[in-house]
Amino acid sequence: MADMFLWTWQASDGYRWHYRHFPPAGRPWATVIGIHGIQSHGGWYEASSRWLRDAGCDVYFLDRRGSGLNQVQRGDTPSFRRLLDDVREFVAARRGPGQPPIFLVAISWGGKIGAGLCYRQPGLIDGLALLAPGFRPRVRPTLRERWRIATASLVEPTRLFPIPLNDPALFTAQPERQAFIANDPLALREATARFLVESLKFDVYLRRAVHRVRVPVLLLLAGNDRIIDNQRTQEFVDRFATNDRTTIKYPGRHHTLEFELDPEPIFDDLTKWIAHRARRNE
Repeated sequence: MADMFLWTWQASDGYRWHYRHFPPAGRPWATVIGIHGIQSHGGWYEASSRWLRDAGCDVYFLDRRGSGLNQVQRGDTPSFRRLLDDVREFVAARRGPGQPPIFLVAISWGGKIGAGLCYRQPGLIDGLALLAPGFRPRVRPTLRERWRIATASLVEPTRLFPIPLNDPALFTAQPERQAFIANDPLALREATARFLVESLKFDVYLRRAVHRVRVPVLLLLAGNDRIIDNQRTQEFVDRFATNDRTTIKYPGRHHTLEFELDPEPIFDDLTKWIAHRARRNE
């Protein structure tokens, strides 16, 4: 059996995007769907995907439209709601009688999609794991750059602007991982004015979404995160409506937990949390 499969999914608007599938050897006890950050893609998270697969989960990792393996409309999106619907349609196709519970693993900027999906279609997922989610970023475009982006969104919405995360040291302290990020041909270095403005609109949407996140939530935070503000992120997640909220903070770790020198304990914490919540759905 192949270790991993690459497939494409056609969204309802006709856009076809890629995803990675890591099927387990036997009958899965949970379905796990991964969502990456603004610059990364599913290829960054193959180690954790295999770990979850080997534990018995049916794992899918999606490449957001316009990023990763998806070369069409690079760095762009029609709207943040379209990004939500891409995931919503994919997840809905995996729900049904006799199917295992579904858990979303949302990383960095992808955390917006994870929380927003609970508002867009309540009851679609059974649990949400947030890994260093990008609700409250430390790194933002300068005021001047934000003005240029806002102006371009009105007259030239597909104009590209640098994503202000192009220093690999922001993601990890591991030199070999920094080199991987710097040389990754699939990493997204620029985004359109439309995408960046939609990201800001998404933040407004999430102010309402917090009251609809009622599923179990796991929040994993890196103690040395230079990309997100951990305290403000925790405060934001504490506003979720769920009564089942778990936070684990890893001192000395950096934003991309996957790229730590010894990520296995983190993978294990994630797997145990999913397994415990999956048993409740049996």
